[in-house]
Amino acid sequence: METSKSTLLQNENKVKNWIVAISVIIPVAVAVLLFMPAKVDVGSDWVYFLPHLNAVINSAATIALILGLVFIKNKNIAFHKASMSVAFGLGAIFLVSYVVYHGTAESTSFGGEGFVRIVYYVLLITHIIFAAIALFPILFAYYYGYTDQREKHKKLVKFAYPIWLYVTITGVIVYLMISPYYLH
Repeated sequence: METSKSTLLQNENKVKNWIVAISVIIPVAVAVLLFMPAKVDVGSDWVYFLPHLNAVINSAATIALILGLVFIKNKNIAFHKASMSVAFGLGAIFLVSYVVYHGTAESTSFGGEGFVRIVYYVLLITHIIFAAIALFPILFAYYYGYTDQREKHKKLVKFAYPIWLYVTITGVIVYLMISPYYLH
């Protein structure tokens, strides 16, 4: 593992360029998938299970993030790294599942009315905005933590952590609010 860390540090500018590229490409790709006129036909309804899976993944990521905070507050760096790596891995799995779902299934409209509709859209819009910008600081924070650049890591997680936690929590809340309106 030390070799991969030192290799990353030697290639830090390349790594940073990749992080920036990924942080731009993924939100753009997701936006294209959400708004493309025709969805990809996979010939099956299995994709309609993915929002439920995504809620479970987001819930587990939320737990991992909270545990990561508890572990670092208790100066348990090994468990902190492990729980943050779990959250990071869950985020990657979520992203793949999310892209597959939105590339293949029509979007579901929220059917709630009145005040709950306002709450839903405020949560949804803030969730989308923060999710779109979250990848950049999360990737850098993870990189700095992985390469043991603790001061840079600490400065960045002050912003990255609350954004990431907000996105995972609101993702579950938005799912719970819209799930009664899913057609499948």
